[in-house]
Amino acid sequence: MSKNTPKRIGDYEVIRELGHGGMGEVYLVRNVLSDRVEAMKVLLPSLAGRSEFVARFMREIKVLASLEHPNIAALRTAFSADDQFVMIMEYVEGTTLAERLERGPFSTADALNYTSQVLSALSYAHGKHVIHRDIKPGNMMLTPQGVVKLMDFGLARSADEVGLTITGTTLGSLDYASPEQVQSQPTDERSDLYSVGVSLYQMVTGQRMFSVTSSFSIMEAQIKTMPRPPIEIVPTVSRELNDVIMRAISKDPAQRFQTADAFGAALSQLSKSLAQPSKGQTQAAVTEFSTPQRTFDPGFTVPDPNASSSRGKRNLLLVLGAVLVAALLAGAAIYKSRQHGPEEVVASSAVQAPAPTNPSDASNAQNHDSPPQPPPTPTVTESQPAEANPANPKPPAVIARKSQPASQNLSPAPAVPAEDIQAQQQAALEHKQQLDAMETEIDQLDSRAASADSSIDTLEQQLHQSGLGLRGDVVASRSNMRTDITKAKQALEASDTERARRYMDMAHRELEHLEAFLGRR
Repeated sequence: MSKNTPKRIGDYEVIRELGHGGMGEVYLVRNVLSDRVEAMKVLLPSLAGRSEFVARFMREIKVLASLEHPNIAALRTAFSADDQFVMIMEYVEGTTLAERLERGPFSTADALNYTSQVLSALSYAHGKHVIHRDIKPGNMMLTPQGVVKLMDFGLARSADEVGLTITGTTLGSLDYASPEQVQSQPTDERSDLYSVGVSLYQMVTGQRMFSVTSSFSIMEAQIKTMPRPPIEIVPTVSRELNDVIMRAISKDPAQRFQTADAFGAALSQLSKSLAQPSKGQTQAAVTEFSTPQRTFDPGFTVPDPNASSSRGKRNLLLVLGAVLVAALLAGAAIYKSRQHGPEEVVASSAVQAPAPTNPSDASNAQNHDSPPQPPPTPTVTESQPAEANPANPKPPAVIARKSQPASQNLSPAPAVPAEDIQAQQQAALEHKQQLDAMETEIDQLDSRAASADSSIDTLEQQLHQSGLGLRGDVVASRSNMRTDITKAKQALEASDTERARRYMDMAHRELEHLEAFLGRR
């Protein structure tokens, strides 16, 4: 866990962070009472005082509390702790379909299977008058058992709710948003089905429906541009599947599937056709079965009576050769050992494993905790050469070790304590340098923010002229960025570097969101 990750919230021990976004953070947690591992979603403390985010978080809690379906991640409970709003959800182990798409397109069978599960969840949610409004592969979790769980109902609303969207704003991920969402028009269940169609398009082709990058271009394409049919990108896509996808992503809601059940029934029919072989394939299979081919199986070998005797002769020769080689190696080893005299053997063994010279040395050597040191290099003087010293039978290596103990070469490093006055001066200097660096950083941040702000103002005017609205998350990010930069400057004026850093980081996250929207990142 990072240093900013809490260790415990209420009765839940935080194990690690699973993810975070502009609105909240998600942790893997363990209930200390039940020992069950779950997922915890926490509204960011900095947003707790902003009514629009609190309302959205509370709405997600109430929506999830009303839903119980095997393809929807379940809400366990919700509470507030230490001025934080918290929801406890079912922990879904697996990977999102967006992460799976990074490895390429799905097989037709998998794409139909996963999409059918999502439609089953939507059929149930729509029956409860709940519209998701942010359907995309990133909100579809695939478990190791092949079950798809629909997640993140943060933008969901009931069909009878009003006043939950900022006037003239667009919500949802633009790559998957329906034309009516992009135009800030009223949405219904068919908007979710459009997003499912876009997701299925990407699963089958492995490509985004529109290759444009800027947010304005994506919004314009969702309204005016017809995408390439999947069959033109992947020729192996069947005509029936191609037609189903193109119907799901019709610009006009009236031309789409009108219910999740109708969409799911069309996919079920395609799945059945995949499972049943075509008439031509069946006839070919019958012909192949009735007319066996006269070919030999390459894995089958007919026994040859002459082969066994020849293999026996080869084996006998191999055994005799191995015995001869072993005998030669043994003779060479004996010959080599007789070439060395006893003096060389003694000297070699002394260098490799020197024995202690007294009982205390032996005891210390056995009880020492540090790893063994390499043997010292033998030292030989002119007056006592190593080759001839009959008075002292000990090897030269042992003599050198006794005559030069290692303790004589060690000298303790002097400890120089720092003066208090010097420490204070150093701390003051570092604090001033930190303030100077942060002032430079916030000036650069302020300059980038002004540039992004100006571009968004221009884009907002263009959108209004085209009858479009600015996305709600962009409106919120721009407001939050201005507020966070102001608070960071105030903290710097008060020399509060910790508080300034916190607001600078928050402003930087909001600015990155805006720059990504403008296509600068």
